[in-house]
Amino acid sequence: MRVGVLTGGGDCPGLNAAIRGIVRKGVEVHGFEFVGVRDGWRGALEGAVVPLDVPAVRGILPRGGTILGSSRTNPLASDDGVGRVRETFAEYGLDALIAIGGEDTLGVAAALVGEGIQVVGVPKTIDNDVAGTDYTFGFDTAVNIATEAIDRLHTTAESHTRTLVVEVMGRHAGWIALHSGIAGGANVILIPEQPFDVDQVCAWVENRFKIRYAPIVVVAEGAVPKQGQMVVKDTSLDEFGHVRLSGIGEWLAHEIADRTGKEARTTVLGHIQRGGTPSAFDRWLATHFGLRAIDTVKDRDFGTMVALRGTDIVRIPLAEATAATKTVDPALYSEFGVFFG
Repeated sequence: MRVGVLTGGGDCPGLNAAIRGIVRKGVEVHGFEFVGVRDGWRGALEGAVVPLDVPAVRGILPRGGTILGSSRTNPLASDDGVGRVRETFAEYGLDALIAIGGEDTLGVAAALVGEGIQVVGVPKTIDNDVAGTDYTFGFDTAVNIATEAIDRLHTTAESHTRTLVVEVMGRHAGWIALHSGIAGGANVILIPEQPFDVDQVCAWVENRFKIRYAPIVVVAEGAVPKQGQMVVKDTSLDEFGHVRLSGIGEWLAHEIADRTGKEARTTVLGHIQRGGTPSAFDRWLATHFGLRAIDTVKDRDFGTMVALRGTDIVRIPLAEATAATKTVDPALYSEFGVFFG
């Protein structure tokens, strides 16, 4: 069997570990051949592939990013995108494709399965918002990076008695904000699932100043105030129709300073969260996903995605995994509210 592998969407730590797991087991256990599809779905449209064998994946386990490249190209938005993907399959003699990505990449994979193209999905995203799996690889590394940043910011906030607003990634789901905020001892955590009251945020901030403690506010990039709209630096869209987020942290720091009379500064972690070497857990999870994904191809169980349930790796339909975004349960968010203010 000849199998293609692609990585789509934003890069994240653990992608290379997944590629390595797929190729090592695929070649050494199942006797498969592989090609790497360059730059996500763009390569599938343009027929851009590279050789992918065991020597090609040696030494990549601890490396961040992806050796195959990535993009946010949406073949369903291209003229005859499905037909062009079929042409790539035919040109390179592909029997199946493993698509490693988040909600958009896997959404395309699910649609292609509906067109009769044989695809298996592997979930990755630092946002941890893919349904059907307890965790996606990339998330643990992002949380560790954000937590370390919050730990460091505590000392400078206390030295200058100022509010520090830390903006982390999270378009529709606040998993990074919640996990890193709790782990880093933040005094306020704001997530996309719960529109926030600016006056309440300022009250929490002032409570900390009363005990001579400099507050840390962690806000997900997709969080919005109750009385406003999502704050963005521009309104341009990617091929999946998403705005390019950023700006809520800066806006919020300005509001806090105006309303409390205390200095407030912003730190936007941005792409730092998804760069660099993956954590041990992300290496383990990505490797395990890769091993089970190639087994899924061998079993010809196409149209499915590997997922973590408890400590087990299972298979679920791609249609189920892409039906909705996995968001933070309001009850879980409320439970941690005891630490606010």
